[in-house]
Amino acid sequence: MELFIYLFAALFSVINPIGTVPIFVGLTQDDDKKERSRISLWTAINVFVIMIISFFLGEYVLSFFGISMEALRIAGGIVIATSGFSLLSGQFNKKRGVSKKVESDAQKRNDIALTPLAIPMLAGPGSMSLLIAFYSEHHQTSEIIISVLAMIAVAIAIFVTLRSAHYLAKILGASGIVAISRIVGFIVIAIGVQYIISSIITIVKTNLM
Repeated sequence: MELFIYLFAALFSVINPIGTVPIFVGLTQDDDKKERSRISLWTAINVFVIMIISFFLGEYVLSFFGISMEALRIAGGIVIATSGFSLLSGQFNKKRGVSKKVESDAQKRNDIALTPLAIPMLAGPGSMSLLIAFYSEHHQTSEIIISVLAMIAVAIAIFVTLRSAHYLAKILGASGIVAISRIVGFIVIAIGVQYIISSIITIVKTNLM
């Protein structure tokens, strides 16, 4: 249960679907409830597929390019911490790869579930590196099952959040969403810093042995 809660909390914080609410509302303001539900569902499915691919195949990609796991943890920690700082400063949306031109193009497309919603807004480098590093430490059968269940739970949370986006936007307002995002940002920074510290400690211990 502790493993499930840890991975779910870490992924949910890094992905931060609540921070996506304003953009989702803007992109789907002309759609009916049925279409919003469909987009929410497929966005959650796409994010889940990306998480699964990162979790199971990410380590092989690293091996192909000759990247060490500690290098990934440090790089991932920097990316995650940077995302956290962006959340705290209220500049996260600007750094999710969604410029006004991209947003305008998205509104003209029939389906925005994959891009820009799933990629790069939700399933970004932070969540990918987190999952790759997590698999390197938890690859026993029971741990893999728990990890997949946590990813399913995150996907469900994404669906529920996006499905309720228009309602949340009215209830929380812009200030409420910013406040929650900044709280989440602090947690994300802590996760990123922890990855960097753990990697440095491992490198130092390895060199001393």
